[in-house]
This record gives sequence, C-alpha cells and structure tokens, in this order.
Amino acid sequence: MAGQQFQYDDSGNTFFYFLTSFVGLIVIPATYYLWPRDQNAEQLRLKSLRRVHGRCLWYRLRLLKSQQSVVPTLKKAALLFGWAVFLLLAYKVSKLDREYQEYNPYEVLSLDPGSSLSEIKKQYRVLSLKFHPDRGGDEATFMRIAKAYAALTNEQSRKNWEMYGNPDGPGATSFGIALPAWIVDQKNSMLVLLVYGLAFMVILPVVVGTWWYRSIRYSGDQILINTTQLFMHFMYKTPNMNMKRLVMVLTAAFEFDPRSNKEATIRPTDNIEVPQLIRELGNINVKKKEPPFCYPYSLKARVLVLSHLARMDVSEELDEDQRFVVKKSPALLQEMINVGCQLTMMANSRGGFHAPRLVTIENCMKLTQMIVQGLQESKSPLLQLPHFEEEHLRYCISKKYKVRSLQDLVSLKDSDRRSMLRFMGEEKYDEVMAVLGSFPHITMDTKLQVLDDEDSNNITAGSIVTVTVTLTRKRMVEVFEKEQETSPCPGEESAPTEEVGDASKTKAKQVWQNKNKGTKKTAKSKKKKLTKKKTTPAPVKSKQANGSVVAGNETPSAAKEEDEEVSDKGSESDEAETNKDSPSERDEDSDKQSDTEVDEMAGDDEEEWEALQQSIQRRERALLETKSKVTHAAYSLYYPEEKQEWWWLYIADRRDQTLVSMPYHVCTLKDTEEVELKFPAPSKTGNYQYSVILRSDSYLGLDQIKPLKLEVHEAKAMLDNHPQWDIPDTEEEDEEQEDSDGIEESEDDDDND
Repeated sequence: MAGQQFQYDDSGNTFFYFLTSFVGLIVIPATYYLWPRDQNAEQLRLKSLRRVHGRCLWYRLRLLKSQQSVVPTLKKAALLFGWAVFLLLAYKVSKLDREYQEYNPYEVLSLDPGSSLSEIKKQYRVLSLKFHPDRGGDEATFMRIAKAYAALTNEQSRKNWEMYGNPDGPGATSFGIALPAWIVDQKNSMLVLLVYGLAFMVILPVVVGTWWYRSIRYSGDQILINTTQLFMHFMYKTPNMNMKRLVMVLTAAFEFDPRSNKEATIRPTDNIEVPQLIRELGNINVKKKEPPFCYPYSLKARVLVLSHLARMDVSEELDEDQRFVVKKSPALLQEMINVGCQLTMMANSRGGFHAPRLVTIENCMKLTQMIVQGLQESKSPLLQLPHFEEEHLRYCISKKYKVRSLQDLVSLKDSDRRSMLRFMGEEKYDEVMAVLGSFPHITMDTKLQVLDDEDSNNITAGSIVTVTVTLTRKRMVEVFEKEQETSPCPGEESAPTEEVGDASKTKAKQVWQNKNKGTKKTAKSKKKKLTKKKTTPAPVKSKQANGSVVAGNETPSAAKEEDEEVSDKGSESDEAETNKDSPSERDEDSDKQSDTEVDEMAGDDEEEWEALQQSIQRRERALLETKSKVTHAAYSLYYPEEKQEWWWLYIADRRDQTLVSMPYHVCTLKDTEEVELKFPAPSKTGNYQYSVILRSDSYLGLDQIKPLKLEVHEAKAMLDNHPQWDIPDTEEEDEEQEDSDGIEESEDDDDND
C-alpha cells in the first residue's frame, strides 16, 4: 500500500531550489522599486527649469545634492550584488542532477518506444553480455537492465509500469524538505534553537514594537498627534488669532522639540547666536511665560521663522536648522487649517463654543505663502521676483506707473515697463520677465445647482447646494500675449476708428487690472463715447416726391425697389392676417405650439439626464483614478526644497466671517481641474451673498475672490397622497354604473338563451 515519506535533503539540492526562489522574490521587486531612475532625465528636467528657477535656493541645493550624493551608487551596487547571487544560485540549480525522473524502460535498454518483443530480447542479450557482473560489468547497471527487461516482458510488471510508472507497483510518495539535514542533527540542536529563539522571540518583537510605537505617534499626514492636540487647544482658546500669535503657535509644534523629534537639534552655540538674532528682530514676545512658548526649542524655531521672513543672514549651523524649520512649516500650517475646519464643523453641529474665525484660517493660508516666498506680511508682492530690492520699489509706485502688484506689472506696455525697470540690465530684465511669465493665471468658473433634485436650479431651505468650480491654469505670458494680439495696431485704421480702439483699450484693461484704476477712468471713457457719437457722420437723407426718404448713399432707383418690396411685404402681411382670422387655423396653430412646447420640455429633460449621467461618470472616474500631485514648480527664492503649486478653494461668508464650505486643497491642478464644493443652504428664505475664494499656497498676490449670490426659496410641502391616486366620486359612480349595466346585459342574454 502506498504511503507518504518525509525526508530531509541530505544532498542539499532541494535547499538550493528554495534559496533561489527566495532570493528572486526579493531581488526582482527591489530592482523595480529601488533602482535609481535615469539621472539623465532628472538632469534634463533641471536644465529646462534653469532659466526660470536658476536663482532659487532649492534649485542650487538640488544640483549640489545630485553631485555629492553616493546613495544611487550604493543602491546600484547592492542590487547588482543581489542579482549576482541570484544568477549564481540559478546556475547551481541548473547543474544539479535530477533526482526525481520518470522511469522509462525503453530508455534504459536504449530502445525506441514501441519496439517489438524480439527487438527487446535481442537488445537485452547484447547488454547482458556487456554489463553482466560475471563478465566484469557493473552490477548496478545490470540490475537496471534486468528490471527494464522484466517491465517490458512480464505482463504484471508492464501493467504496473503503465499504471503507476513503476514495475514494482505503487510506492510511497516522497516529500523532500528544503532544509539541510545538519540543521536537525542532534549535535546542532542547541545552536539552532538559540538562533530561532533570538530571531523570533527577541529581534522580531523588538522591530515590530519599535515600528508600532513610532507610527502611533503620528497622524495620517505624518504630523505628531501631540502637535495636533496642541493646535486644537490654542485654536479653541483663541478663535480670532492674529499673525503674531499664529507664528507663536506654529513654532510651538513638537516637531521642533528634540525630545519628540530626533531631526530637531539644540546646539551649544544657540545661547550666543539666538539672542543676537532676537536683538536684530526686535519685539518677538520673548518675555511671555505661557508654556510652551517660553521653551527654548519654541523660541529658537520662532526666531528662525521670523529671520527667514525678514530675509536675514544667519550662520551656517543655524542655516541648517532654519531649513529644517521652514520645510516643516507648510505641512504644519495645513494641519492647523484642518484643525480649524474640524472645530468649525463641531461648533455648527453641537454648539456651545465659538468656532475659529475666518480670519484665523485665512491667516494660516497667508502665512504659508509668506514662508514659501520668505516675505513679511507688509512687504510688496513684487519682491517675489529676482533682482527686486526695497529701494527699487519707489520706481514702481510712482505716480507715473502706480505698479503695486504683479498684475499691474504685467499689464504695463513693454516700453513703459522697460522704462520703469531701467535700473536693471538687459539680462536681469529678461530674467525678470521670464519669471513673471511663468507665474500662474487662474480662470475660475462657477456653477450653482442642487443635485438629485427635480429642479436643480431652485435652491430651497435646507437643501444641499453643490457649487461646481472649474479652474483653468495658464501662464501669465500666454494671457498677456493673447491680449497683445487682440489689441489693434495703431495706424491701420482711420482717425475715428483709432479713437474707438483707444477707448476700448482704456475701458477693457487686462483681466487682473485693479478695480480702483477702472473706476477712475470711467468718466474719461464716457466722455470719449460722447465725442464718438458726435463725430460719426450721419447719412444724409433726401425726400422724394412720393414721400419716401432716401439715404445720401442710395440712388432713386434703389429707393423705388425698396418701396416695391415694402408694398409686397405689406400685401403678404394683410393676407396672413385675413387667413389667421379663421378658427380652424387658430386651433392648428395652438396645437403646433403645444407640440413644440412638449418637445422642448422633453429635450430639456434629456439634456438634464445626460448632464446628470456625465457628472456621475466624472465622479466615479475621479474616485478610481489617482492623479499625481506634481503640478508646476513654484518660484521661491528662499524655500529650501522644490515646492509644487497647490491651491485652497472654499466658500465663505465674509460679512459674518464664517466658513460656508470647508477649504478644499487642490493638489492636482496642471491645466484644468473641476472641484465640487457642497454646503447646506440656509434654513431661512432670502437672498445671501457669499464668496468663492481661491488662495495659493505658494505665491503672494494671486488670490481670487468671486461673488456668489444665493436665493433661497421655501421648501415644497410633502404630499400625503399622490394626485394619481385621487379619484373623484363622480368617476367612481360612473365605473359602478358601467359594471352594473354589464351584469344586467349578461343576465338578459342568459334569459334569451
């Protein structure tokens, strides 16, 4: 009877199969994920960004890091060593003798399958004379030959070979364990037990426990849980937080405490260098005794952030610490925004405490912009550009140019801009224009509706309102070039048309032109319109004998033709009026109008259905696909790492200083992005004025605010009984009468039969 047999691998062949598979499972995925990407592609990308970002701190650090880094070389060496071991093991396995081979008696006798019995006997006789032990042959070989001969000539042996692959019948199933026999040898038992105990009872629990206790200290955004609780405490305590208080709360994060984060450091030289910076910065609330603002790590982080905003030079040791603090700050400010949104939702649902004010959350966003650009709150956005210093701003804000923002600088004529920036050389001016042209210009379109409702445009009290915002990003240079192309060139038209073109240019300034300038020039544009009306020559009209008026440019024959056409039209209209008096045609016209109205309503329903299906499909695609958060590299002269352009989009009530919808962090805006903002409509009817606000997390002066008017109506009353089930009493009586008549008729028919 067949059984099972387990045996260790004495030869070690099975262990090599196991080891080859194990090494392959590690080396192949590791090569895919850890092999350094093509550095030539990264160098080409950096080369393409050099013209615009060449002066940025992160760009210079990236070039320096790519030149000095040995990590890619070490990764390649480790992976190549792994592949060498894998190939060596594979070669070793290919050279091993096969222990488990299918028994083939024809192969043992060196015969072709299907040979006749006479051929088998003849071959056996030849091999016996050659390998018989009495004639000096190999005994083991002769035994195999004899077994093969018996398997082909004996009926029972042949039947066993055909059924079980063995002339002796079914044998025990052998399982080889892929471990060498010396591991389970009694001599080595203590050593093996010690290794197993050390690996699975000491090393593995320590590694898992260390990973677990480190991971539970962080949130999903890799922010310390203690930091999140700290932010929640102070935002709950001070709902209206100014910029100075916000910087203090930010720098009190536990990420900057060496006891909570090993990346943070406190140096012995801090006792000398930090007080010097405090004296240069001035009043930064050093004497405040409220913990944790008075702790050394918090004070140091606050000084480093404020010196970064003031663009002050620090020592090399403090410069490294400052880069660490600055790199951590945007993520911490985003966590503060999330905490503010959570407190706002809790206050709206539960009540009992004041939610953070809108100014607090917007200050968090503005502080992010300031840290990325390295600018103080009161500084001009023009200082984001290269080669701009404080003393150069007086040329820009003069009465002649009045340039105070990036949009004002773009909207200037090239000649005026070059004249204003005459303090720059040609190369510096070209660099400034290249950087300015790379800045984003966002077009924001909004659509207000109530989804999953019969009338999506009717907003009722308490309904869920969906504002679909479509964001389109273009570079400023593209928008500016389009405006220059559409503007007419001087000298191509006559004098009156030139005046019209100039008036249109003064009236239709660039999209980003300030409202103040537009209001100042409205009076001038109105005067120009009046002068245009006066200067345009009116056509001279002459009266003919028949009383018709002829324009100065027309001939009398043309006037006669017009009179004939008018008379023909008049006769046609008279006939139409007489025909319309008939009642049958009136009924036909009304039927046609009702049919067209029904068709229009059906078409509107089909369009709404298609739009609903498209929106559902768009949402499903957005849930399934994962977009890359690599959008466009933000231009930042003093930020220590590459920063991507991201945006915040939200709806707010600026009069009440409250959030209407929670800020949505737009991290995937490359060219076009569609975002849905949902919020409950007010419970009271009336008109409401909200604002759709778009804020950058990388640039100062590029925020947009778009008004959103909301007209809330009374909600429809719920119907207890649907109209289709309301059957009048008269109809019920008629139906009963018809049923009774039908019964009487059937009885009469039966009597007649």
